[in-house]
Amino acid sequence: MKLIERSNYLQKLIDLKGTPDIKVITGVRRSGKSKLLEEYTEWIEKNDTEANIISIDLTKLKFEELKEYHKLNEYVEAHFEKKKNNYVFIDEVQMCEGFELVINSLHSSGDFDIYITGSNAFLLSSDLATLFTGRTYEIEVYPFSFAEYVDYFKPGNVQEAFDSYLIDGGMAGSYVYKNQEERMKYIADVYDTLIVRDIRQKYKIRNIVLMDKISEFMMDNISNITSSRKIADTLTHNLEKINHKTVGAYQDYLCNAYAFYKVRRYDIRGKKYLASSEKYYLSDHSFRYAKLGTKNYDYGRIMENVVAIELLRRGYEVYVGVLYKKEIDFVAIKRSEKIYIQVSDDISGDATFDREVDPLLKIKDAYPRMLIARTRHDKYQYEGIQIVDIAEWLLGR
Repeated sequence: MKLIERSNYLQKLIDLKGTPDIKVITGVRRSGKSKLLEEYTEWIEKNDTEANIISIDLTKLKFEELKEYHKLNEYVEAHFEKKKNNYVFIDEVQMCEGFELVINSLHSSGDFDIYITGSNAFLLSSDLATLFTGRTYEIEVYPFSFAEYVDYFKPGNVQEAFDSYLIDGGMAGSYVYKNQEERMKYIADVYDTLIVRDIRQKYKIRNIVLMDKISEFMMDNISNITSSRKIADTLTHNLEKINHKTVGAYQDYLCNAYAFYKVRRYDIRGKKYLASSEKYYLSDHSFRYAKLGTKNYDYGRIMENVVAIELLRRGYEVYVGVLYKKEIDFVAIKRSEKIYIQVSDDISGDATFDREVDPLLKIKDAYPRMLIARTRHDKYQYEGIQIVDIAEWLLGR
Protein backbone atom coordinates (compact mmCIF):
# COMPACT_ATOMS: atom_id res chain seq x y z
CA MET A 1 0.00 0.00 0.00
CA LYS A 2 1.22 3.48 -0.87
CA LEU A 3 2.09 5.53 2.23
CA ILE A 4 2.06 9.27 2.80
CA GLU A 5 3.62 11.06 5.74
CA ARG A 6 0.99 12.32 8.16
CA SER A 7 3.09 15.33 9.04
CA ASN A 8 0.67 16.98 11.51
CA TYR A 9 0.48 13.91 13.72
CA LEU A 10 4.19 13.19 13.32
CA GLN A 11 5.04 16.72 14.41
CA LYS A 12 2.89 16.33 17.53
CA LEU A 13 4.90 13.27 18.52
CA ILE A 14 8.20 15.02 17.73
CA ASP A 15 7.17 17.95 19.94
CA LEU A 16 6.41 15.52 22.79
CA LYS A 17 9.73 13.66 22.52
CA GLY A 18 11.46 13.43 25.86
CA THR A 19 8.52 14.67 27.93
CA PRO A 20 7.69 12.58 31.02
CA ASP A 21 4.12 11.88 29.83
CA ILE A 22 2.89 8.46 28.74
CA LYS A 23 1.98 9.14 25.11
CA VAL A 24 -1.25 7.35 24.16
CA ILE A 25 -2.20 7.27 20.47
CA THR A 26 -5.97 6.89 20.08
CA GLY A 27 -8.54 7.00 17.29
CA VAL A 28 -10.97 4.80 15.41
CA ARG A 29 -9.74 1.39 14.26
CA ARG A 30 -7.73 1.37 11.01
CA SER A 31 -7.20 5.14 11.13
CA GLY A 32 -3.41 4.72 10.91
CA LYS A 33 -2.22 4.64 14.52
CA SER A 34 0.24 1.79 13.96
CA LYS A 35 1.62 3.36 10.78
CA LEU A 36 2.09 6.64 12.63
CA LEU A 37 4.09 4.82 15.29
CA GLU A 38 6.24 3.30 12.52
CA GLU A 39 6.81 6.76 10.98
CA TYR A 40 7.86 8.17 14.33
CA THR A 41 10.18 5.22 14.99
CA GLU A 42 11.90 5.89 11.66
CA TRP A 43 12.19 9.59 12.53
CA ILE A 44 13.83 8.74 15.88
CA GLU A 45 16.30 6.40 14.16
CA LYS A 46 17.34 9.17 11.77
CA ASN A 47 17.44 12.05 14.23
CA ASP A 48 18.60 10.67 17.58
CA THR A 49 22.04 9.07 17.42
CA GLU A 50 21.73 8.12 21.11
CA ALA A 51 18.42 6.32 20.67
CA ASN A 52 17.73 2.83 21.95
CA ILE A 53 14.37 1.82 20.52
CA ILE A 54 12.40 -1.00 22.17
CA SER A 55 9.56 -1.70 19.73
CA ILE A 56 6.87 -4.31 20.42
CA ASP A 57 3.87 -5.19 18.23
CA LEU A 58 1.67 -7.57 20.20
CA THR A 59 -0.22 -8.65 17.06
CA LYS A 60 2.94 -10.40 15.82
CA LEU A 61 3.64 -14.01 16.71
CA LYS A 62 7.25 -13.34 17.74
CA PHE A 63 5.94 -11.27 20.68
CA GLU A 64 3.31 -13.85 21.69
CA GLU A 65 4.87 -14.60 25.08
CA LEU A 66 4.87 -10.88 25.98
CA LYS A 67 1.08 -10.99 26.35
CA GLU A 68 1.81 -12.00 29.96
CA TYR A 69 2.61 -8.77 31.78
CA HIS A 70 5.60 -10.06 33.78
CA LYS A 71 7.20 -11.22 30.52
CA LEU A 72 6.49 -7.87 28.88
CA ASN A 73 8.13 -6.01 31.74
CA GLU A 74 11.15 -8.34 31.72
CA TYR A 75 11.60 -7.90 27.96
CA VAL A 76 11.62 -4.11 28.15
CA GLU A 77 13.97 -3.99 31.12
CA ALA A 78 16.32 -6.51 29.49
CA HIS A 79 16.61 -4.26 26.43
CA PHE A 80 17.31 -1.11 28.47
CA GLU A 81 20.68 0.53 27.76
CA LYS A 82 22.37 2.92 30.14
CA LYS A 83 23.55 6.27 28.79
CA LYS A 84 21.08 5.93 25.90
CA ASN A 85 17.73 7.58 25.20
CA ASN A 86 15.43 4.61 25.75
CA TYR A 87 12.18 4.69 23.78
CA VAL A 88 9.41 2.14 24.33
CA PHE A 89 6.83 1.63 21.57
CA ILE A 90 4.04 -0.89 22.26
CA ASP A 91 1.40 -1.46 19.60
CA GLU A 92 -1.97 -3.02 20.58
CA VAL A 93 -0.98 -2.87 24.24
CA GLN A 94 -4.39 -4.16 25.43
CA MET A 95 -3.47 -7.64 24.17
CA CYS A 96 -1.36 -7.97 27.32
CA GLU A 97 -3.66 -8.43 30.30
CA GLY A 98 -2.36 -6.22 33.09
CA PHE A 99 -0.50 -3.93 30.66
CA GLU A 100 -1.20 -0.92 32.89
CA LEU A 101 0.95 -2.44 35.65
CA VAL A 102 3.89 -2.62 33.25
CA ILE A 103 3.41 0.88 31.87
CA ASN A 104 3.12 2.39 35.34
CA SER A 105 6.24 0.55 36.52
CA LEU A 106 8.29 1.63 33.51
CA HIS A 107 7.05 5.20 33.81
CA SER A 108 7.85 5.43 37.52
CA SER A 109 11.46 4.42 36.81
CA GLY A 110 11.95 7.56 34.74
CA ASP A 111 14.18 5.59 32.35
CA PHE A 112 11.85 5.36 29.35
CA ASP A 113 10.06 7.59 26.87
CA ILE A 114 6.81 5.62 26.43
CA TYR A 115 4.40 5.48 23.47
CA ILE A 116 1.44 3.07 23.22
CA THR A 117 -1.48 2.34 20.93
CA GLY A 118 -4.35 -0.03 21.46
CA SER A 119 -7.98 -0.91 21.01
CA ASN A 120 -10.03 2.16 21.77
CA ALA A 121 -12.51 0.22 23.88
CA PHE A 122 -9.64 -0.60 26.24
CA LEU A 123 -7.88 2.79 26.15
CA LEU A 124 -10.78 5.14 26.73
CA SER A 125 -9.98 8.80 27.29
CA SER A 126 -12.11 8.68 30.44
CA ASP A 127 -10.13 5.71 31.77
CA LEU A 128 -6.57 6.93 31.14
CA ALA A 129 -6.23 8.72 34.49
CA THR A 130 -7.46 5.59 36.29
CA LEU A 131 -5.29 3.17 34.31
CA PHE A 132 -2.07 5.10 34.62
CA THR A 133 -0.76 6.71 37.78
CA GLY A 134 1.54 8.96 35.74
CA ARG A 135 0.45 11.79 33.50
CA THR A 136 -0.80 10.82 30.04
CA TYR A 137 -0.92 12.80 26.80
CA GLU A 138 -3.45 11.68 24.21
CA ILE A 139 -2.77 12.06 20.48
CA GLU A 140 -6.00 11.40 18.60
CA VAL A 141 -5.63 10.12 15.05
CA TYR A 142 -8.48 10.59 12.57
CA PRO A 143 -9.09 8.86 9.23
CA PHE A 144 -7.62 10.55 6.15
CA SER A 145 -8.72 14.14 5.64
CA PHE A 146 -9.63 15.34 2.16
CA ALA A 147 -6.20 17.00 1.95
CA GLU A 148 -4.54 13.64 2.67
CA TYR A 149 -6.87 11.95 0.17
CA VAL A 150 -5.71 14.42 -2.49
CA ASP A 151 -2.08 13.88 -1.47
CA TYR A 152 -2.58 10.13 -1.83
CA PHE A 153 -4.35 10.05 -5.21
CA LYS A 154 -2.94 13.27 -6.74
CA PRO A 155 -6.08 13.94 -8.84
CA GLY A 156 -6.11 16.42 -11.70
CA ASN A 157 -9.42 17.97 -10.69
CA VAL A 158 -10.06 18.87 -7.04
CA GLN A 159 -13.83 19.12 -7.40
CA GLU A 160 -14.08 15.67 -8.97
CA ALA A 161 -11.83 14.34 -6.22
CA PHE A 162 -14.19 15.75 -3.60
CA ASP A 163 -17.13 13.97 -5.26
CA SER A 164 -15.16 10.72 -4.91
CA TYR A 165 -14.17 11.49 -1.30
CA LEU A 166 -17.83 11.88 -0.34
CA ILE A 167 -18.21 8.18 -1.17
CA ASP A 168 -14.74 6.76 -0.47
CA GLY A 169 -14.13 8.56 2.82
CA GLY A 170 -10.88 8.49 4.76
CA MET A 171 -10.35 4.81 5.65
CA ALA A 172 -7.09 4.53 3.75
CA GLY A 173 -6.96 0.74 3.95
CA SER A 174 -9.81 0.64 1.44
CA TYR A 175 -7.85 2.58 -1.19
CA VAL A 176 -5.92 -0.49 -2.36
CA TYR A 177 -9.14 -2.03 -3.68
CA LYS A 178 -9.90 -1.04 -7.27
CA ASN A 179 -13.53 -2.14 -7.18
CA GLN A 180 -15.97 0.12 -5.32
CA GLU A 181 -17.92 -2.85 -3.98
CA GLU A 182 -14.73 -4.33 -2.50
CA ARG A 183 -13.86 -0.98 -0.92
CA MET A 184 -17.23 -0.79 0.78
CA LYS A 185 -16.98 -4.41 1.93
CA TYR A 186 -13.62 -3.62 3.55
CA ILE A 187 -15.06 -0.55 5.33
CA ALA A 188 -18.15 -2.44 6.53
CA ASP A 189 -15.90 -5.23 7.83
CA VAL A 190 -13.76 -2.72 9.73
CA TYR A 191 -16.87 -1.37 11.40
CA ASP A 192 -18.43 -4.75 12.19
CA THR A 193 -15.45 -6.91 13.06
CA LEU A 194 -13.18 -4.38 14.74
CA ILE A 195 -15.12 -1.45 16.16
CA VAL A 196 -18.33 -3.20 17.22
CA ARG A 197 -16.45 -6.35 18.27
CA ASP A 198 -14.30 -4.29 20.63
CA ILE A 199 -17.41 -2.78 22.19
CA ARG A 200 -19.07 -6.15 22.68
CA GLN A 201 -15.94 -7.56 24.26
CA LYS A 202 -15.36 -4.59 26.56
CA TYR A 203 -18.94 -4.23 27.81
CA LYS A 204 -20.04 -7.89 27.47
CA ILE A 205 -23.04 -6.96 25.33
CA ARG A 206 -25.48 -9.81 24.76
CA ASN A 207 -28.17 -8.05 22.73
CA ILE A 208 -26.21 -7.75 19.49
CA VAL A 209 -29.31 -7.02 17.39
CA LEU A 210 -30.18 -3.98 19.51
CA MET A 211 -26.60 -2.71 19.28
CA ASP A 212 -26.73 -2.93 15.49
CA LYS A 213 -30.14 -1.21 15.35
CA ILE A 214 -28.95 1.72 17.47
CA SER A 215 -25.76 2.05 15.41
CA GLU A 216 -27.70 2.06 12.14
CA PHE A 217 -30.21 4.59 13.48
CA MET A 218 -27.37 6.92 14.47
CA MET A 219 -25.75 6.51 11.04
CA ASP A 220 -29.04 7.27 9.33
CA ASN A 221 -29.49 10.39 11.45
CA ILE A 222 -26.06 12.03 11.40
CA SER A 223 -26.43 15.82 11.69
CA ASN A 224 -29.97 15.47 13.09
CA ILE A 225 -30.77 16.39 16.69
CA THR A 226 -30.98 13.02 18.45
CA SER A 227 -31.76 11.81 21.95
CA SER A 228 -31.69 8.37 23.53
CA ARG A 229 -35.41 8.70 24.22
CA LYS A 230 -36.15 9.43 20.55
CA ILE A 231 -34.16 6.37 19.47
CA ALA A 232 -35.86 4.21 22.09
CA ASP A 233 -39.32 5.39 20.98
CA THR A 234 -38.52 4.75 17.30
CA LEU A 235 -37.08 1.30 17.87
CA THR A 236 -39.88 0.35 20.29
CA HIS A 237 -42.35 1.08 17.51
CA ASN A 238 -40.61 -1.57 15.38
CA LEU A 239 -39.32 -4.00 18.01
CA GLU A 240 -39.90 -4.90 21.63
CA LYS A 241 -39.98 -2.18 24.29
CA ILE A 242 -36.55 -0.58 24.75
CA ASN A 243 -35.33 1.45 27.72
CA HIS A 244 -33.86 4.85 26.77
CA LYS A 245 -31.15 4.41 29.45
CA THR A 246 -29.95 1.28 27.64
CA VAL A 247 -29.91 3.22 24.38
CA GLY A 248 -27.93 6.02 26.01
CA ALA A 249 -25.36 3.52 27.33
CA TYR A 250 -24.94 1.98 23.87
CA GLN A 251 -24.51 5.45 22.34
CA ASP A 252 -21.75 6.15 24.85
CA TYR A 253 -20.05 2.86 23.97
CA LEU A 254 -20.04 3.79 20.27
CA CYS A 255 -18.55 7.19 21.08
CA ASN A 256 -15.96 5.64 23.40
CA ALA A 257 -14.77 3.49 20.48
CA TYR A 258 -14.49 6.62 18.30
CA ALA A 259 -17.15 5.33 15.91
CA PHE A 260 -19.20 8.49 16.59
CA TYR A 261 -18.54 11.92 18.06
CA LYS A 262 -21.18 13.64 20.17
CA VAL A 263 -21.64 17.38 19.62
CA ARG A 264 -23.53 19.34 22.26
CA ARG A 265 -25.76 22.36 21.68
CA TYR A 266 -24.65 25.89 22.62
CA ASP A 267 -26.98 28.83 23.28
CA ILE A 268 -25.19 31.69 21.53
CA ARG A 269 -27.26 34.46 23.09
CA GLY A 270 -27.20 33.06 26.63
CA LYS A 271 -23.63 31.78 26.26
CA LYS A 272 -24.43 28.45 27.89
CA TYR A 273 -24.44 24.79 26.96
CA LEU A 274 -27.78 23.05 26.54
CA ALA A 275 -28.12 19.67 28.20
CA SER A 276 -30.90 18.05 26.18
CA SER A 277 -30.47 16.48 22.74
CA GLU A 278 -27.21 16.34 20.82
CA LYS A 279 -25.98 15.64 17.32
CA TYR A 280 -23.82 12.66 16.46
CA TYR A 281 -21.27 12.50 13.66
CA LEU A 282 -19.46 9.45 12.28
CA SER A 283 -15.69 9.34 12.61
CA ASP A 284 -15.70 8.63 8.90
CA HIS A 285 -18.68 9.17 6.65
CA SER A 286 -17.79 6.13 4.51
CA PHE A 287 -19.12 3.86 7.28
CA ARG A 288 -22.61 5.14 6.54
CA TYR A 289 -22.41 4.40 2.83
CA ALA A 290 -20.80 0.99 3.44
CA LYS A 291 -23.46 -0.05 5.96
CA LEU A 292 -26.61 1.63 4.64
CA GLY A 293 -25.88 2.09 0.95
CA THR A 294 -27.70 4.89 -0.84
CA LYS A 295 -30.61 4.82 1.62
CA ASN A 296 -31.41 8.47 2.46
CA TYR A 297 -27.99 9.52 1.14
CA ASP A 298 -28.35 13.24 1.76
CA TYR A 299 -25.18 14.94 0.48
CA GLY A 300 -25.82 18.03 2.59
CA ARG A 301 -25.75 15.96 5.78
CA ILE A 302 -22.69 14.02 4.63
CA MET A 303 -20.89 17.30 3.97
CA GLU A 304 -21.86 18.51 7.42
CA ASN A 305 -20.31 15.32 8.84
CA VAL A 306 -17.11 15.96 6.85
CA VAL A 307 -16.87 19.52 8.19
CA ALA A 308 -17.53 18.40 11.79
CA ILE A 309 -14.69 15.87 11.73
CA GLU A 310 -12.36 18.32 9.98
CA LEU A 311 -12.97 20.90 12.71
CA LEU A 312 -12.15 18.28 15.36
CA ARG A 313 -9.09 17.28 13.35
CA ARG A 314 -7.94 20.91 13.40
CA GLY A 315 -8.23 21.02 17.17
CA TYR A 316 -11.48 22.93 17.67
CA GLU A 317 -14.10 22.27 20.29
CA VAL A 318 -17.28 21.85 18.26
CA TYR A 319 -20.85 22.74 19.26
CA VAL A 320 -24.22 23.15 17.55
CA GLY A 321 -25.28 26.79 17.82
CA VAL A 322 -28.80 27.83 18.89
CA LEU A 323 -29.99 31.43 18.44
CA TYR A 324 -33.61 32.62 18.62
CA LYS A 325 -34.86 29.07 17.93
CA LYS A 326 -32.69 28.92 14.81
CA GLU A 327 -29.80 26.52 14.45
CA ILE A 328 -26.26 27.31 13.35
CA ASP A 329 -24.50 24.14 12.25
CA PHE A 330 -21.29 24.72 14.17
CA VAL A 331 -19.74 26.97 16.77
CA ALA A 332 -16.02 26.13 16.58
CA ILE A 333 -13.89 27.27 19.53
CA LYS A 334 -10.13 27.12 20.03
CA ARG A 335 -8.86 29.14 22.99
CA SER A 336 -9.80 32.78 22.19
CA GLU A 337 -10.83 31.93 18.62
CA LYS A 338 -14.48 31.36 17.74
CA ILE A 339 -16.08 30.77 14.32
CA TYR A 340 -19.76 30.40 13.39
CA ILE A 341 -20.28 28.01 10.47
CA GLN A 342 -23.14 26.96 8.25
CA VAL A 343 -22.76 24.05 5.81
CA SER A 344 -24.82 23.56 2.66
CA ASP A 345 -24.69 21.36 -0.42
CA ASP A 346 -26.16 23.86 -2.87
CA ILE A 347 -26.69 27.62 -2.38
CA SER A 348 -27.29 28.47 -6.04
CA GLY A 349 -30.96 29.23 -5.39
CA ASP A 350 -31.86 32.54 -3.72
CA ALA A 351 -34.24 30.92 -1.23
CA THR A 352 -31.65 28.37 -0.09
CA PHE A 353 -28.93 31.02 0.15
CA ASP A 354 -31.17 33.29 2.24
CA ARG A 355 -32.13 30.43 4.56
CA GLU A 356 -28.49 29.53 5.19
CA VAL A 357 -27.20 33.04 5.84
CA ASP A 358 -30.17 34.25 7.89
CA PRO A 359 -29.04 32.69 11.23
CA LEU A 360 -25.51 34.01 10.68
CA LEU A 361 -26.79 37.54 10.01
CA LYS A 362 -28.61 37.51 13.35
CA ILE A 363 -25.38 36.99 15.32
CA LYS A 364 -24.35 40.33 16.80
CA ASP A 365 -20.86 39.67 18.15
CA ALA A 366 -17.67 40.27 16.16
CA TYR A 367 -16.49 36.68 15.70
CA PRO A 368 -16.05 35.42 12.10
CA ARG A 369 -19.02 33.88 10.29
CA MET A 370 -18.68 31.42 7.45
CA LEU A 371 -20.89 29.57 4.98
CA ILE A 372 -19.18 26.45 3.58
CA ALA A 373 -20.84 25.08 0.44
CA ARG A 374 -20.29 23.54 -3.00
CA THR A 375 -19.74 26.87 -4.72
CA ARG A 376 -16.89 25.71 -7.01
CA HIS A 377 -15.75 29.36 -6.96
CA ASP A 378 -13.22 31.47 -5.12
CA LYS A 379 -14.22 32.66 -1.65
CA TYR A 380 -16.15 35.91 -1.36
CA GLN A 381 -17.92 38.04 1.25
CA TYR A 382 -21.63 38.67 1.78
CA GLU A 383 -22.66 41.08 4.54
CA GLY A 384 -19.55 40.16 6.52
CA ILE A 385 -20.06 36.41 5.98
CA GLN A 386 -17.29 34.54 4.21
CA ILE A 387 -18.64 32.20 1.52
CA VAL A 388 -16.19 29.35 0.91
CA ASP A 389 -16.13 26.33 -1.39
CA ILE A 390 -15.97 23.19 0.77
CA ALA A 391 -13.24 21.44 -1.23
CA GLU A 392 -11.02 24.52 -1.05
CA TRP A 393 -11.72 24.97 2.67
CA LEU A 394 -10.82 21.35 3.38
CA LEU A 395 -7.53 21.90 1.56
CA GLY A 396 -6.84 24.92 3.78
CA ARG A 397 -7.04 27.42 0.94
